Amino acid sequence: MQCATVKSGVECSFMAKSGCGFLGGACRTIPDKCEGCDRIKNYGEQKYCIAFPDPTVRWRIGNCSLATHIKVESKSDAAKVRVGQQKQKKK
Repeated sequence: MQCATVKSGVECSFMAKSGCGFLGGACRTIPDKCEGCDRIKNYGEQKYCIAFPDPTVRWRIGNCSLATHIKVESKSDAAKVRVGQQKQKKK
């Protein structure tokens, strides 16, 4: 159904005939950590995430998994050490 609370006219999976089913009855605004992300849209004077109704929850454990403005560094090859390898016997 289409949102009738904050994001008027946008398809929302939380909307029902009785109103918004999200906790509190409406989406939450973005935190400062989300600034620069491509998933931010302005609705009225506020900024909202189009992927999550409460984006602050995504930042509690670490980085947001869908943040487009953060580059994740991979571990180098020196950190990958193989332990416990044995040579196989020839028959």
